[in-house]
Amino acid sequence: MVGGGGRGGPPPAPTPTPAPAPAPGPAYVNLTDLLSVAGPFHTFLNYIESTKVIDTFQNQANNTDEGITLFVPKDDAFSKLKKPSLSNLTQDQLKQVLLFHALPHYYSLAEFKNLSQVGPVSTLAGAGQFALNFTDVSGTVHLNSGWSKTKISSSVHSTDPVAVYQVDKVLLPEAIFGTDIPPTPAPAPAPDVSPAADSPKAADDGESGHAPVTSPRNSSHRISFGIWSQLVLAFSAVMVLFL
Repeated sequence: MVGGGGRGGPPPAPTPTPAPAPAPGPAYVNLTDLLSVAGPFHTFLNYIESTKVIDTFQNQANNTDEGITLFVPKDDAFSKLKKPSLSNLTQDQLKQVLLFHALPHYYSLAEFKNLSQVGPVSTLAGAGQFALNFTDVSGTVHLNSGWSKTKISSSVHSTDPVAVYQVDKVLLPEAIFGTDIPPTPAPAPAPDVSPAADSPKAADDGESGHAPVTSPRNSSHRISFGIWSQLVLAFSAVMVLFL
């Protein structure tokens, strides 16, 4: 007979080791939240939300390999934009204008010095007439689209992979508005200030003691009077001889 005791049973199953928690995903910059609180950018934000361009910007911002550089005009830049106007654009053209305000790569302010030497830079709207020119003047970054010439006036956010810079004008591409750009009006000339009649120089001339210059007309009157006087005297002498 086999003795019982339960010692011959299977060993207890090992406790499973818990799987490690997944690494947290990267903290993406929410462009809508950023533009809502940073600066007077409500007009630009309304445009990119109504056209869904914000989705393109956000997807590019979430691309940590490339990132995005965004140039955001202030609200008063839109109010100053009279001619040409955005109101006459089609929906697709308006989207292209908004995409023209972004580069498909992250650039810090220091990188624009080298960027200004490579020629026109393609934007999210495309290349060619959708490209932007940059120049660095003593650390100030200037932008030129042909129609728009402005500069970066403030760095709103600049942490790889997202850079947001404030500009003072709406960027207008030649691809939409054409190459017939009106010339910049020349500055008004400075007024020509004539010396006053009672200036010190005029007073000095009056008190200098010089005799006034006799006009030619006065001189001719004096000469005529002298000749008539001599003729009268000669006639008187002749009359005396006949008396």
